[in-house]
Amino acid sequence: MSVPISWYLLLAAALFAIGAIGALTRRNGIAIFLSIELMLNAANLTLAAYSRLLGDRAGQMVVFFVLAVAAAEAAVGLALFIGIFRLRRTIDVNRINLLRW
Repeated sequence: MSVPISWYLLLAAALFAIGAIGALTRRNGIAIFLSIELMLNAANLTLAAYSRLLGDRAGQMVVFFVLAVAAAEAAVGLALFIGIFRLRRTIDVNRINLLRW
């Protein structure tokens, strides 16, 4: 018995909505970053579901490369947050004003 694609799409929509709400309501930079990663994974789930539906492996390969780029992005993002924390002693996005004099 196969799982219908609508279940995958509903799960991806729920994950994307949770990520969007988290990105818009959080003040902590790391929590916002994790919410954006959750939205990226929801998009990957959608791509993998359609790839499975169409029987084409190209979509799954794209998901693999997107996950590799997301891992590198996470490392760079964490390094940025560490640098900002060392400079400002906070990662609260409302209190970080790096572009002001």
